[in-house]
Amino acid sequence: MTRTLQPAQSNEAVKRPGRWLALSVLVLAVLLVAVDATVLGLATPYISEDLAPSGTQLLWIGDVYSFVIAGLLVSMGSLGDRIGRKRILLIGATAFGAISVLNAYATTPELMIVARALLGVAGATLMPATLALIRNLFHDPRERSLAVGIWGAAASAGAAVGPVVGGFLLEHFWWGSVFLINLPVMAVLVVVGVKLLPESRNPNPGPWDLLSVALSLVGMVGVVYAVKEAAAHGFAWATLAAGLLGAAALHGFVRRQLTMPVPLLDMRLFRNRGFSGAVLADLLTILGLSGLVFFLSQYLQLVQGRGPFEAGLAELPAAIGAVVAGLLAGRAARRFSVRAVVSGGLAAVGLALAALTVVGQNTGYPLLGAVLLVVGVGAGFSFTVTADVILSGVPGEQAGAASAVSETAYELGAALGIAVLGSIVTGVYRDFTGPDGTPAAAHESLGGAVEAASDLPAHTADALLNAARQAFVDGLTLAAGVGAAVLLAAAVASWFLLRGQRLEDGVEHP
Repeated sequence: MTRTLQPAQSNEAVKRPGRWLALSVLVLAVLLVAVDATVLGLATPYISEDLAPSGTQLLWIGDVYSFVIAGLLVSMGSLGDRIGRKRILLIGATAFGAISVLNAYATTPELMIVARALLGVAGATLMPATLALIRNLFHDPRERSLAVGIWGAAASAGAAVGPVVGGFLLEHFWWGSVFLINLPVMAVLVVVGVKLLPESRNPNPGPWDLLSVALSLVGMVGVVYAVKEAAAHGFAWATLAAGLLGAAALHGFVRRQLTMPVPLLDMRLFRNRGFSGAVLADLLTILGLSGLVFFLSQYLQLVQGRGPFEAGLAELPAAIGAVVAGLLAGRAARRFSVRAVVSGGLAAVGLALAALTVVGQNTGYPLLGAVLLVVGVGAGFSFTVTADVILSGVPGEQAGAASAVSETAYELGAALGIAVLGSIVTGVYRDFTGPDGTPAAAHESLGGAVEAASDLPAHTADALLNAARQAFVDGLTLAAGVGAAVLLAAAVASWFLLRGQRLEDGVEHP
């Protein structure tokens, strides 16, 4: 394998001292970025009340973070390969902490959207660097599978832990506190990371092509924006234009990578059926998980009337399931097969989403808790094994770019989960029929309806809330049905795409 800046030829490179402590720093980074993707779910009603965003602005506040991360991950992963993965991780962590302050003190919906986008830029430097550093810390495939399992558990569980953290903070502080919590965590990451993390990079990196960076960003944001708008409002000329622009930019990105001597991303990796299947499964697993967590956070608070912290605790089974499954995933994939574990995980998420098609306003927690647990287990198995397949299938010098592919799938899945499933909920919700005197703001979001009801007479307020909550539940069940169909189809596709795929067993000597 390739040389890196660490002493690659000694036996210590295979069993590097301090590697597990170093892993704890990387897990801290990925946990925080994953938490930030969903922590906003519980804060949505408070942001609606304080900043008064429109329904579209509220969706942008929720998903622009993931959009920007998805658009920049490949570029930042490649930059880490060039300037050093440890360096870009520490720079990104410092920026992430600083920009969190801007998010906490945003005073308008527009400023909040910009602040979330900038946080996405910083987050894009963190995610691929963490997985690439694991690739260079652990050269024993079995140890690396466990390390990736711990990393994957943090990434999957972070999406579910976000509501718990957010709920606790919202019970005691104002909504901006969900961002300020990033500061001490990032400070610990930087101080400890300087001491524990080894530096590694591609020894022959080639130039960092800015045109490729721009094409990747424009392409990802354009395509995902078009999907979001089409799901929420149907096709319009502006939506079509954004989608075509994004598709053209991605086409240009692929063509440029194929002609460059040292590309940002080696597109030939996708010729491998197992690699492509793992990326697809990666994306759809997180689509189901993040979409579920996003709209269930609102359902538990605004439909069932739970407090923020109680709603966060109610979603904890997803985190528990993801952690347990992530730690067992590598062993399960070796005992059975990669395709059995990944397809089974996707099918579990799909069946759990299908169970949500029968929920109503007063559905008991046992069903909701069971659904969340199954989703967590399925996501933990699928996401962890696919990340291991992606990471172990490339040489060490391409670890950052390959990690970025895995992370792009993760963040694109998170963005699409919120955009597509969330937009289905919003589209159905907006058509509800309220009593006379229902203000227009009540049709923008369920949070807007709850706020509007507080200014109406009791009888009118009750009628408005009942109609709005039922419309939200109708949208939720439709979105869950769509998500279930997508995940079950993906389970079948993965069974064929991952045929013959195996995790490595022998010790790798760098």
